[in-house]
Amino acid sequence: MRRRQFLTGGAALGAGVALDRLAARPGAAGAAPPAAATDPAAELQRRFAFDGPHQAGVLTERQPHAIVVAFDAITSSPAELAEGVRQLTVRGRALTAGYDALLGAPGDGPTPDSGVVGPTVTPGGLTVTIGVGASLFDGRYGLARRRPAALTAMPVFPDDALVAAETHGDVLLQLCGDTEDGLIHALRDLMRATRGVLAARWKVEGFLPPPSREAGPHQPAGRNLLGFKDGTGNPDTGDGGLMDRLVWDGAGGTYAVVRTIRNRVEFWDRVGRSEQELMIGRLKDTGAPLGRRRELDDPDYASDPKGDRIPLDAHMRLARPRTPATEGERILRRGYNYSRGIDEAGQLDMGLLFIAYNRDPARQFEIVQGRLAGEPLVDYVVPTGGGYFYLPPGARDAEDWVGSGLFT
Repeated sequence: MRRRQFLTGGAALGAGVALDRLAARPGAAGAAPPAAATDPAAELQRRFAFDGPHQAGVLTERQPHAIVVAFDAITSSPAELAEGVRQLTVRGRALTAGYDALLGAPGDGPTPDSGVVGPTVTPGGLTVTIGVGASLFDGRYGLARRRPAALTAMPVFPDDALVAAETHGDVLLQLCGDTEDGLIHALRDLMRATRGVLAARWKVEGFLPPPSREAGPHQPAGRNLLGFKDGTGNPDTGDGGLMDRLVWDGAGGTYAVVRTIRNRVEFWDRVGRSEQELMIGRLKDTGAPLGRRRELDDPDYASDPKGDRIPLDAHMRLARPRTPATEGERILRRGYNYSRGIDEAGQLDMGLLFIAYNRDPARQFEIVQGRLAGEPLVDYVVPTGGGYFYLPPGARDAEDWVGSGLFT
């Protein structure tokens, strides 16, 4: 009997790129400021520029908190849709800069700000990243000819268990920042500015472990909810040429793959450490490849052709074989942990909010995904939602807006 049948009574569990092991490396050339400021006042003032050739929130080193929301377009007017998307830039630009909020309003009218963060809205390390899904380019708004070349609906992969209400969407918002209340304030502001145009379809909130949790000279990644280091081998975000080859398209945009991957933590916690390490290919304490001492040590697969040290079906070995032919398939991962209560069976609903950027999902993410199909880890992880989204180039200046080239 297969392990999955024993654990779930024969119910199929999902598979996916289950571990976001490749988040941006702190200290890498061109990296953003540290993800968490030690001075609370400085944390509130940390600011990332909204305008630029690329949108913030892609190469930006991960902030401690994230909210990812997908929306359905509900207006029947192409002009109203364009104005709604423009408002995401208008409000996003203001929110990431900070401003004095007026909490009161004359008479009985609605207040101009929710007041969640008080009378002063501080930048709080906020990034507002805007994307569009393939469904936006159907026949509703006359945009079919403007659909980005590599944008398709996310397919159902082997072992997926996708929930329709948690999958796809016309517009994506990725909000990342230093404080939870700052993200909630930003989300409410952006939704108010687009009410009547966009309706929320699904939302996932993510978090990272504090960087101070583990001492050491090198902390490239925190831990996921399987207890393993998550983010060791991401491509160097400071290498502009590499980012042009792997992440950015010719216009300065990129394609986001979002996957909500639930971890079967109750089952995982019953598995011995040695078996867990064989499935991942790394030591659980240090993050080092099996048979090596340090997290950043080369796994040297060439010296282990039969998988005696690192099994041939270990997650890290399948995800990145480290051959000349597969290095062009690498993706930039920027995921978060999530926890959202319990299910109807009383089991924990938690796991990985997988976010990855690549130049072409079909030629990068889907190739990696194909290698991972049927890996031993699929008994403990199940993708339930997400989608593919195109992130247009950044706004050029204060007169421009993200996505303007798709509508004008």
